Amino acid sequence: MWKRIECLAIYTEDIEKSIVFYQSLGLTKTWDTYQDEERQWKLVGMRFPDGNSDLVLKNNPNLNFAETEVVVDDVLASYERLKNNTEVEWIRTPFPNSLGGHVAVMKAPDENVFVLVGK
Repeated sequence: MWKRIECLAIYTEDIEKSIVFYQSLGLTKTWDTYQDEERQWKLVGMRFPDGNSDLVLKNNPNLNFAETEVVVDDVLASYERLKNNTEVEWIRTPFPNSLGGHVAVMKAPDENVFVLVGK
């Protein structure tokens, strides 16, 4: 079901300061976007040197927890398989991803949040 970690998203109050810090550790800023139409909450992708995954910085205080993005074969099938598991809390049921495929957000029984991405 799960194939690999795509990225880890972490909260920061000062996104610009965090960009500089993670660049000093060898990461490269590769993209940025906003989470909302008002362009208040920013997301910044910091690529690891091997080029296979990102550390994503986010400054939305309502999302001040870590989110692990996991690539799955099929988001809809993964949701169908887990939707009746009472220990899984669905923060967002599957929705189309603007880049193609689908996304769903779940909270595991241990309170960790996972963003499922795939077709």
